[in-house]
Amino acid sequence: MKRAGLSAPAAGRLAVPGRQHIGVLWTIVVGIVAALIGSAIAAGLGVADTKGPDWIEWLIQIALAAVGISALDRARSRR
Repeated sequence: MKRAGLSAPAAGRLAVPGRQHIGVLWTIVVGIVAALIGSAIAAGLGVADTKGPDWIEWLIQIALAAVGISALDRARSRR
């Protein structure tokens, strides 16, 4: 996981439409998990280490963060 930082969770949260009812800490946790899983998927696909920016890896991480944030938001709003 190179340079994932907070960009994947922040972009993932922005990709989910509407207002999310989860806090910043949960967003960061989901983003870290998404970045780790996304890096593993990208490595499995052979696109994790390229010359220049790893756009595909980053997009996978953002997509996973968006899915995770959306799922957590739904789970917490059902309470």
